[in-house]
Amino acid sequence: MSEFLPLLAAAFGAGLLGSAHCLGMCAGISGLFAVGATVASIKTQLPLAIAYNVGRVLSYAFLGIMVAALGGAAVSAIPSLTGPVRLASGLLIVIIGLQVAFNWRLLTPLEKVGAVIWNRLAPHAKGLIPATSIASAAGLGLIWGWLPCGLVYGALLLAATTADPVGGGLVMIAFGLGTMPAMIATGLGAAKLSAFMTRNRLGAGLLIVVLGVATLAMPLSRILAEDAHIHNAENTRK
Repeated sequence: MSEFLPLLAAAFGAGLLGSAHCLGMCAGISGLFAVGATVASIKTQLPLAIAYNVGRVLSYAFLGIMVAALGGAAVSAIPSLTGPVRLASGLLIVIIGLQVAFNWRLLTPLEKVGAVIWNRLAPHAKGLIPATSIASAAGLGLIWGWLPCGLVYGALLLAATTADPVGGGLVMIAFGLGTMPAMIATGLGAAKLSAFMTRNRLGAGLLIVVLGVATLAMPLSRILAEDAHIHNAENTRK
């Protein structure tokens, strides 16, 4: 489990710091739970907002399990992929950070692929709007978790690099939990938070890049250490 901790931290950080992107993609649906800023309305809408976001995170977890299982199958079939896959995890976090910081559409091709699935699921969401019960809010979240989103797909690629279904599911749960504070607050009508996150997306994105560089450092240091060990062994034999 300890080898997943850096990935979990990076995924959570990407979700938390990348919330400005999530607000742009999902704030509209979260706003369905906002009926004003009164204490009474918050007490009514908070459970619905939480249910919606729990459903969304569960969808992320399911997708994380699936892609990590595929990643595990690939690594099992080709063991030499282990090293490159570890490096890819750090590079993906850097890509996510750049996308958040500069609004670059680096993962647009993946969004187009996901749109095919989304177009089949989207009609089912109409019957759940407006979400007036815990069940309908959770159901809406389960569907909305499949919305084509480059940030989510970047996290999914990160989950795939774990090559372990449990690890992949945990990575996506960490990512989803990171997005929840901003999403729930927005769902309760916190427009100022949306504006704040949008204004500060550059700094947030660059922090994610730093997380990616730190994640890259681990496999790179291991590779360099192994090369040094091999070099020393060769010199000893000479």
